[in-house]
Amino acid sequence: MDSLSAAALQVAITQIGQEEKPHGSNWGIPVKTYLASVGINFPASWCMAFVYWCFGEASRQKKAPNTAVKTGGVLYAWNNAPKEKKSSKPSEGAIFIMDFGKGLGHTGFVEKFDTQYIYTIEGNTNDNGSREGIKVCRRKRALNTIKGYIKY
Repeated sequence: MDSLSAAALQVAITQIGQEEKPHGSNWGIPVKTYLASVGINFPASWCMAFVYWCFGEASRQKKAPNTAVKTGGVLYAWNNAPKEKKSSKPSEGAIFIMDFGKGLGHTGFVEKFDTQYIYTIEGNTNDNGSREGIKVCRRKRALNTIKGYIKY
């Protein structure tokens, strides 16, 4: 698994426990840095910006272009990802996409998976799995809650 996605997953692992400051603000260091990576300079939902920031760090480490869609919008990233990068099946390092309707989504990285669940690392979540949380966490999500996967 020597893909950009694999390298981005390794970056995401280093961020586990990073939090908004103050809690509930969608702001503070490092959240401000994640958002800035996609050109957002105000408090906003940051799960997709976290994913993009991880890809940016991985691309610098690998001295390779960052081919991820540059956006803070989960569904925008899904809709604009190249077809050949999308899948209905999870894989290690893939970005998972959740669609809650009305333009609301959530995302993060697949760390591992089995026949029922994906085990993830995601930003803007919490220990209860909210899509509007306060930190970078490991989570467990049922496969039937996932719209699809993107692997770069």
